[in-house]
Amino acid sequence: MGKIIAVANQKGGVGKTTTAINLAASLAVNDQRTLLVDADPQANASSGVGIRRGTLRRTLYHALILDEPLHNIIQPTELPALQVVPADRNLAGAEVELVNLEEREFVLRRVLENHRQQYDYIIIDCPPSLGLLTINALSAADSVLVPIQCEYFALEGVSELLDTLARIRRSFNPTLAIEGFLLTMFDERTNLSNQVMADLRDFYGKQVFETVITRNIRLAEAPSHGKPIILYDIKSRGANAYLQLAKEVISHDNQKGAWTRTERAAS
Repeated sequence: MGKIIAVANQKGGVGKTTTAINLAASLAVNDQRTLLVDADPQANASSGVGIRRGTLRRTLYHALILDEPLHNIIQPTELPALQVVPADRNLAGAEVELVNLEEREFVLRRVLENHRQQYDYIIIDCPPSLGLLTINALSAADSVLVPIQCEYFALEGVSELLDTLARIRRSFNPTLAIEGFLLTMFDERTNLSNQVMADLRDFYGKQVFETVITRNIRLAEAPSHGKPIILYDIKSRGANAYLQLAKEVISHDNQKGAWTRTERAAS
């Protein structure tokens, strides 16, 4: 069964979509069959992997609201192991239309359930708010990856986000785990970035990824070309960072798998 990771943060502008795109692409080049699900009406994850706006008749909206089979919506990308479920602005309407559906928080879970075996990883790019789309993503996910910008207000936002995740666990998804906190937009030249990193590591320890995403102009340019950073500039610091992040995610899962096998053998 493929692992579903929601990339989420209630605060906008933290590198959430950049992380979803580039983690998915980096997993794909590590021979992991990966599906990127764009659950944000802004559709930036879709355009960031080369899906041109307005060129598709079916998007995630049609799967959530009109029961369109997901295999009719999934699109290929330049990377053979990476596919995408695109979004469009109709998803903004889905927030309203989902309200009237039965078990409205679990629609995305049902949509993805029959496709988990086809992938090693499913990465969901969430909107920067706690609406029904984000709740659907967190209800469907096995874990949540939280990008955190290296600034003071980010520290305040983490505790609020943890409260939100606790409510999601109580109400909709009791097994939802934290994949990890990812430091983004890190500037090693500033005391503030270094202090935020030190504080987060003190508070959350190993839940903070070793990989840190530094500010990188090539990383900022890549979306305008409709490419993940590994296709835009494989030699850039941004590409190297996301490749390292992918290896961390895979390594964590391999370790958990080994622990599970050991526990089963012991029992």
